[in-house]
Amino acid sequence: MLVFDRTITSILKERLLAIEDYLKTDVIFYFGEIHPSYDRLFRDFIEELKETDPDYKKLTIILNTPGGSAEAVEKIVGIIRHHYKEIHFIVPDYAMSAGTIFCMSGDKILMDYSSSLGPIDPQVFNGSHYVPALGYLDKVEELIEKDRNGTLTKAEFVILQNQDLGTLRSYEQAKDLSMSLLKEWLVKYKFKDWTHHRTDKVKKEQKVTLEEKQQRAEEIAAQLANNKHWHSHGRMIGIKTLTGFLRLEIEDYSLNPTLRELIRNYNDLLTEYISEKNFRVFLHSKNST
Repeated sequence: MLVFDRTITSILKERLLAIEDYLKTDVIFYFGEIHPSYDRLFRDFIEELKETDPDYKKLTIILNTPGGSAEAVEKIVGIIRHHYKEIHFIVPDYAMSAGTIFCMSGDKILMDYSSSLGPIDPQVFNGSHYVPALGYLDKVEELIEKDRNGTLTKAEFVILQNQDLGTLRSYEQAKDLSMSLLKEWLVKYKFKDWTHHRTDKVKKEQKVTLEEKQQRAEEIAAQLANNKHWHSHGRMIGIKTLTGFLRLEIEDYSLNPTLRELIRNYNDLLTEYISEKNFRVFLHSKNST
């Protein structure tokens, strides 16, 4: 088994270096939940990589995550932005919830035609596990509306009465933080090169103002946080919906056969290895052994 592991490690490093050579950036791979307990591990991981290539100012993150904590995402973004001026995200499979927020902190997002982001339904810890906050808030709002209309049943009244106000407030704060981070990062990073209107027939070629960037970021945040539209916390939002309905600028690397092959050869082998080993979280760079 040791020989097998060494062989896989060698192949993965070779394939990662091929991606780095093509993109001309440092490249890391992040798999798993985004959790505060991994902050220090991630910090040390990035510092070790920077010691190898201190002059590199660009970082590409290949991200596979079901989501996690918005607070943890904020911490991780602070770490990578301390070391790198420009951040690109590649999503070969999926980056859900907090993973979507993480991607919005990048200067560029690259996706395959089969890749997915997700609604920004923040995950909050309920004492035993993480749960999507918006589902709880939507249900409470629904029960309050039924009470206003006089259609609340006795069973529903008991459910509403048993809600903990402190817990509900923490859910609201998680939602507010998720939207606030997404709006801040879109304006600061994703929209930094958006200087002139390109698709608006009325404003075409006119300069884009800061207020317009903020308004556009507000619209995207509201759309991604609209649980009633997506219906499911686990809804997979593909590149066509993201670029069409949400009008987000995303690079489709399906159209680049060379890059697509490099990413798939690396990502597919690594995710199979992770699945075989049953790792919950996995970080990989050219320094990994």
